Amino acid sequence: SLYGNSCGRYKMQIENSPSYLRSFFMKVLLANKFYYRRGGDCVCTLNLEQLLKDHNHDTAVFAMQHPENFPTPWSKYFPSEIRFSPGPNILETFRRPFGSKEVKRKFNALLDDFQPDVVHLNNIHTQLSPLIAELAHRRGIKVVWTLHDLKLLCPRYDCLRNGKTICEACFTDKHKVLENKCMKNSWLVSILAYKEARKWNRERLEACTDSFICPSQFLADKMIQGGFDRGKLHTLCNFIDVEKCADAAYLKKDYYCYIGRISHEKGIKTLIDAANRLPYKLVIIGKGPLDAEMKKLAGPNVEFAGFKQWNEIKRIVSQARFCVIPSESYENNPLSVIESQCLGTPVLGAQIGGIPELIQEDFNGLYFRSRDTDDLTAKIQAMYDAPFDHAAIALEAKKRYNSETYYKQLIQLYNL
Repeated sequence: SLYGNSCGRYKMQIENSPSYLRSFFMKVLLANKFYYRRGGDCVCTLNLEQLLKDHNHDTAVFAMQHPENFPTPWSKYFPSEIRFSPGPNILETFRRPFGSKEVKRKFNALLDDFQPDVVHLNNIHTQLSPLIAELAHRRGIKVVWTLHDLKLLCPRYDCLRNGKTICEACFTDKHKVLENKCMKNSWLVSILAYKEARKWNRERLEACTDSFICPSQFLADKMIQGGFDRGKLHTLCNFIDVEKCADAAYLKKDYYCYIGRISHEKGIKTLIDAANRLPYKLVIIGKGPLDAEMKKLAGPNVEFAGFKQWNEIKRIVSQARFCVIPSESYENNPLSVIESQCLGTPVLGAQIGGIPELIQEDFNGLYFRSRDTDDLTAKIQAMYDAPFDHAAIALEAKKRYNSETYYKQLIQLYNL
């Protein structure tokens, strides 16, 4: 503990105090399948850990072992790494989604030693499993779960049938994942996903979770559509460290940009098709499975910058005329939109998922119809022609997405 043996004594002194006092000295155990900057869920977990530490809370971490994990004294409690490929740990790989003995033993040991007030779950399916929610709940520990995708409704996470077509069939009938072989077009993987979804069904997950945090109203509405208790759903937009966006240049250069994974669901092909029709320069930041294919498709006005660290991302995005988020799947609350706006850069976003909630048309961006190349082309032209107050965009975004705004609402949930 950060406070030694005195922490428990102070907590007893304030246990009957108002909620704003009970927020002091909390011990929060954060769980996420990975403990490095792999994706948005990981970034959000790491940001939350730092936010809680900054407010003098004691934190612990539970994740899967992985060679890229950040160093932490809690790693001795992490279950072994699993991979869905032949190897010595293959039996554990198939047991893990349903709750393995190794996860149970190590998570219980962590609960014994850390004794948290709150277990805050993030992306835990498959590599850790919702077993850890039940283990915490059985001890009377408050369980809060931030949902980063649609996994509790869709075994694929993304509501894309065979990776391409929007589908909500599994909201009410999980057997559809088998009928459509949604998981990598494989019977075996789809059977595993189906059995996982049947075991960790809505009733079971609701029973062991006190509050679900939905970073977008879109996700909250989908959870209600899938039958979840609206009383346990709380909409709380993601935050970022807005200080990292300080001193951004509002002197825009003659290009627009995309930042994200180069893959089908991100709409990258639609974007390049539109970019090839226009004279403007497009800078693409990121990597993904479609790298080679998209480079062949792209015209001379498209530049592939590859993977970049934050300082370089900050420079490219802050100097761009605007960013494009051309998603073709149900995005939840993309950090790329939030970061762009905090840098004073407007966003042209697909009208899908939670993206429209982040854009105020004619102030900090525009929408276009997802998958519609013609509309995207027209809106890129409109973004070039539109005047934007970049300083005002940054100021409003920093107020909306700063950590203190998030923290005040989070502590209220912890104390419900």
